[in-house]
Amino acid sequence: MEEEKYKYTNNLINETSPYLLQHAHNPVDWHAWNEATLAKAKDENKMLLISIGYAACHWCHVMEQESFEDEEVAKLMNDNFICIKVDREERPDVDHIYMNAVQIIQGNGGWPLNCFALPDGRPVYGGTYFRKEQWKSVLIQVSTFYKERHDDLVAQAEQITAGIGDNDLAFLADSGTPFGRQDAVKMVNNFNSSFDQIYGGRKGAPKFPMPNNYLFLLHFAALTGDKSVEEEVELTLDKMSEGGIYDQIGGGFARYSVDAKWHIPHFEKMLYDNAQLVSLYSLAYLLTKKIKYKLVVEETLEFIKRELISPEGAFYSSLDADSDGEEGKYYVWTKAEIEEVTGDDSEMIVDYFGVDRDALWENGKNVLVKAKSISRLSKKYNNREDEVEKTILDAKKNLLKKREERIRPALDDKILASWNALMIRGYIDAFTAFGNKEYLEVALKNANFILDRMKISGGGLHHNYKNGKATIPGFLEDYSLVSEAFISLYQVTFDEKWLNESKASTGYALAHFYDEKTGLFFFTSDEDANLITRKMEITDNVIPSSNSTIANSLFLLGEFFESRSYFDIAEKMLAKVSEKMISYPSSFLNWGILLLKQVYPFYSVVIYGEKAFSLSDEFRYHYLPNSILLSSKVKSELPLFRDRSVENKTLIYVCTDKGCKLPVDTVEDALKQME
Repeated sequence: MEEEKYKYTNNLINETSPYLLQHAHNPVDWHAWNEATLAKAKDENKMLLISIGYAACHWCHVMEQESFEDEEVAKLMNDNFICIKVDREERPDVDHIYMNAVQIIQGNGGWPLNCFALPDGRPVYGGTYFRKEQWKSVLIQVSTFYKERHDDLVAQAEQITAGIGDNDLAFLADSGTPFGRQDAVKMVNNFNSSFDQIYGGRKGAPKFPMPNNYLFLLHFAALTGDKSVEEEVELTLDKMSEGGIYDQIGGGFARYSVDAKWHIPHFEKMLYDNAQLVSLYSLAYLLTKKIKYKLVVEETLEFIKRELISPEGAFYSSLDADSDGEEGKYYVWTKAEIEEVTGDDSEMIVDYFGVDRDALWENGKNVLVKAKSISRLSKKYNNREDEVEKTILDAKKNLLKKREERIRPALDDKILASWNALMIRGYIDAFTAFGNKEYLEVALKNANFILDRMKISGGGLHHNYKNGKATIPGFLEDYSLVSEAFISLYQVTFDEKWLNESKASTGYALAHFYDEKTGLFFFTSDEDANLITRKMEITDNVIPSSNSTIANSLFLLGEFFESRSYFDIAEKMLAKVSEKMISYPSSFLNWGILLLKQVYPFYSVVIYGEKAFSLSDEFRYHYLPNSILLSSKVKSELPLFRDRSVENKTLIYVCTDKGCKLPVDTVEDALKQME
């Protein structure tokens, strides 16, 4: 048997998560998070040691190598604790609770996340990465404390647990004052106070892409005509796509850069980043018509197609930062390696990528960046720009081919409903911007995969799919992001199936996640096994919060179905975060997109008649963020199509604020009505 090759095999060998399987042969007696494990801790009256990470996490690998593979450390862990390994991407509900606990204890958090808890799950102490000797000391101190000062530890657990529950609600307003356009302006101004005017993004390092931040700014710029805000978005997108955070050879973005210039990445590639960045660059192209943004989208989707699409048409989760035991080894180059591959063109290629100058990595290796423009190289090497461009394109193809001979980063091949929904949006936005029908076909295939493989009878969703099996009940992020993706899919296919599926997904969330007391949604369903508390995800992060996402979906569904109740819930949700969103905009910019929908005119564009779909195609070439598009050739039950049929005519109705303007028959005239 395969296990006989290993000295140790623990309970994680029965799991499907690549991250958990990475630890299946540690000497630590790891268990997965489940009812049996929690019961074991109570039966043996042992503390829980909850260690949380994910497959692509570099420092998770480091701590494993230093501590979890060490027999002496493992004995300390096994003797004193029930040791639980959690994949944060599989179980974001567990991660939210213990991340919050560590943030309360330490003032910050990250992964690996290591938290100690009483047998009933209430946390008492924790931190992130610990060096081996430091970790041994912590293990001894915590276990001793549990034996000798048990009552003090229980009191500490009660205090921390109360803090976790209160943390969600601490900044919520009882009722908000009416919003106005001045609030959107204040959000932009406050965001700009920490904007990096040289390299884009937030000042300092590390730098995270934060796509929803720049989607809000793009949306604001389009609505107001504010060129300075548009330029901030362009600066950020330009610098990211020129830096090492963007894979100059193979396309796709790394999770973040460790420096302020976007040059040196933390090399892991996450599906959720790339999905959202495809959307952002596609929509930025619609507004700016910058060809370079189209290239970024095309290369990134080629990367997704090459490395992250499953045979069934679903999307895998991530690629590791490490390969062959070394961070970034797959992606970095020496000058000699580049010269060998590019031959007679090497001088220009070395110059273009800034080798040995702009993004030196370690041990004489380079992260490749776009150091010089085509026009500068054209002048320097006295070649036509199209010739320079072809030389670079050929070099990139040859370098990619050479790179594929290396040991590849590990793939996390689990499939998450929420992240797949983000990728559906990415493909739809790319199709909208560029008209490539393959993008729409990929989106449709994935959406049908979610319905066929991840939907539960009764309307629910599974969160995870692996090895032909869907597992783990869905979280609010699954329902909110799937609902949003299906709304987008309707607006390019005009198949009402997708609107009805979106409505059903949101309806399930209202039935099982909504909290009447706060007017917000819990992250976990009322049908799930209870954790120590039910959390609410409110602030936007690298992925928009599930509450802000479902609030946006409720607003849009309110428009599509003329549902006052949906509007009311969305408005009340926005009011709840009003006191903080203006002062701390970077944590509320997906909420800010909902604000823009409320304080600027929002249009429902209804096209009805034989030529409806061809007229709808014309709208695709315009960035119209404060609008929805409905189109039909035949009778529809959607309220906005009521009384719209005129024999032998295809008419466009521009509706706003519960009223419609006179119908027109050209897109040009409809756009004038939206000015």
